[in-house]
Amino acid sequence: MPEPTARTRHPLPPARWPTAAEAAASRWFSPVRLGAHVVAATRTWVPAMVPWRAAEDGSVTEDVLAWYRRFARGRPGVLVVEATGIRDVPSGPLLRIGDDRFVPGLARLVEAVREASGGATRLFVQVIDFLSIRRRPTPEAYFGRFLAVTDELKDRGARALADPRLRTAPEAEVRARLLAATREELVAWLSPRELEALDRGARERVTDVHLPHVRDLPSTLPPLFAAAAGRARAAGFDGVELHYAHAYTMASFLSRLNTREDGYGSTFEGRLRLPLEVLAAVRARVGDFAVGLRFLGDEAIAGGTTVDEAARFGVALARGGADWLSVSKGGKFEDAKPPRVGEAAYPYTGPSGHECMPTVYADARGPFGRNLPLAAAVRAAVREAGLSTPVVAAGGIATFAQAEDALARGDADVVASARQALADPDWFEKVRTGRGAQVRRCEFTNYCEGLDQRHLQVTCKLWDKDFTPGDPTVRTSPDGRRRLEAPDWSPTDRHGTL
Repeated sequence: MPEPTARTRHPLPPARWPTAAEAAASRWFSPVRLGAHVVAATRTWVPAMVPWRAAEDGSVTEDVLAWYRRFARGRPGVLVVEATGIRDVPSGPLLRIGDDRFVPGLARLVEAVREASGGATRLFVQVIDFLSIRRRPTPEAYFGRFLAVTDELKDRGARALADPRLRTAPEAEVRARLLAATREELVAWLSPRELEALDRGARERVTDVHLPHVRDLPSTLPPLFAAAAGRARAAGFDGVELHYAHAYTMASFLSRLNTREDGYGSTFEGRLRLPLEVLAAVRARVGDFAVGLRFLGDEAIAGGTTVDEAARFGVALARGGADWLSVSKGGKFEDAKPPRVGEAAYPYTGPSGHECMPTVYADARGPFGRNLPLAAAVRAAVREAGLSTPVVAAGGIATFAQAEDALARGDADVVASARQALADPDWFEKVRTGRGAQVRRCEFTNYCEGLDQRHLQVTCKLWDKDFTPGDPTVRTSPDGRRRLEAPDWSPTDRHGTL
């Protein structure tokens, strides 16, 4: 992702690790209720991260089991399984839950986490819907095959190029003229969406109501999410988290950029309507099974939803029956960098992506705890409304003091850690048992995010430095250069940082 204009390299915050007695008396290591029947033993939380380890058909693999088993050995209060597709459609090595045939594999995942954590970790699965996005084409492919040559396109070309012959020209001639056009001519000729499809790859939006499957999303999505939640319950998960954040379908309905005029956009109530209907459909399907959601406290894009409106969303979603609200920021397609030819746009490469996952190269605010004010605003609004729904905060939190102070201030009820938990899946257990000096600290360079962008198996550079290629005891990437699991740790270790 691009670095901020005011480039400052921030050092990691100092860390004074608690004794075991201090940790036991802390807020962070105290229990929290998440729904009618789920109590997490601690307020430590590993949010959803996509590791690209599923099979091509979306099923659970041994690598998936190993990934979640490794986090579970660190005994977080809550572990959220990666964004898992609710449709039974090809989506690469991303987990899916869009058909009953996925339930046995997901049940194996549940059992693996139960066993590895000794039953200490509550396990949720995050469920997601996303619209089509295509790879950036070559000009030859785009103008030769993908672009629809319509009378309207011909007319625009005739006016832009002052060439009336284009209005009656054969399709092949129009395509050839497009391929030979200068950039200035293309800007004048193509519509903004056509130019975007050339420069970034075609991307569907929830406002594309001329497409029947997009127009019908309000009728198709509630039963799809509900069915996914039913499968999550059947597989044995403790709960389900609805993905209403970042660049995906449900976040796009909440967005201020949603201008649909069918009652599912344009106004605050219209944009909230489908998210509430999905939540209601899920609740009707699974009863008092734990159901929470993750949404944006700020889209961090021009014209997007800001924290004031997000706080109102939080109140409405809590009233609608959400058992927790997990607050994130940014990560949108609208400001993503144009991808290379043959690759798809990635929603964490622009300014909003930096706000979602800031690195040590940041503006004066720095990356650490950067997004806590968003969770604090949502929580304050929810409490003012007389609701007790727990709020989960995340974003550059990597020390006990950061987490404990956030809870003490009332910024959140639960504090999550993704990148630090990736760097050291045992860090919660190390802190809890008074062994914080052994924590392997995340450097916040986003090595992991760079792998995710290329849909490669996600690892941590700190792991990758800690093995000898060719070691048969270490599970590695296909090229043998990256290890797929964090190094093991035992509470009996006394060797400082691993």
